[in-house]
Amino acid sequence: MSTTEQRVAIVTGGARGIGAATAVRLAAEGRAVAVLDLDEAACKDTVEAIKAAGGRALAVGCDVSDGAQVEAAVARVASELGAPTILVNNAGVLRDNLLFKMTETDWDTVMNVHLRGAFLMSKACQKHMVEAKFGRIVNLSSSSALGNRGQVNYSAAKAGLQGFTKTLAIELGKFGVTANAVAPGFIATEMTAQTAARVGMGFEDFQAAAATQIPVQRVGRPDDVANAIAFFTGEAAGFVSGQVMYVAGGPLN
Repeated sequence: MSTTEQRVAIVTGGARGIGAATAVRLAAEGRAVAVLDLDEAACKDTVEAIKAAGGRALAVGCDVSDGAQVEAAVARVASELGAPTILVNNAGVLRDNLLFKMTETDWDTVMNVHLRGAFLMSKACQKHMVEAKFGRIVNLSSSSALGNRGQVNYSAAKAGLQGFTKTLAIELGKFGVTANAVAPGFIATEMTAQTAARVGMGFEDFQAAAATQIPVQRVGRPDDVANAIAFFTGEAAGFVSGQVMYVAGGPLN
């Protein structure tokens, strides 16, 4: 593939929040972007924003934990936009609870979306990357990978994604494919609003309290994460692989 040919990116969980910001940012970088989400109609705003700015985008409905749906979605992207050589595994869900209250379904749902989803999407896309001798995979981890009360499922999944990322980097590097992870801290999204509701706080108060614990004295925005992802997916990042970048407003232990 010529470096002047437009790269095609897939962003899972692209309907809102970090996924939407990432899809828009990658389009601004000159990528054609497939916006994947469980509900295809929910991707409309993201796709329209990209097209309004002169970019190419496609909305695709897909449950990333379903192998048949993933294969069909990637095949559709390849047919309508071109072979995907950039993948951002961003799709995620919360099923927070303390260990003694957590159900097996709560555990399985989080594992299936985060870990199984990243596995299935990466496996389906890697063949296009290997053929092109170019690939960028970015997995969304989290500061919760270091442990977080009430998130034993989410923390385990996000920590698992870091090991998954490093192994992809080892296996796929010889084919020109890099794999990195971005681990956000507190980012103001619908997902963190759900966490605020779970602990019984208003979202504004929740953000203000969080900001006091962050060295830069503010909570993160989806664009902050999209900026890091854009770096990892760039042409110039070919010698950066197997890394985990915490986007958290300060150092984490």
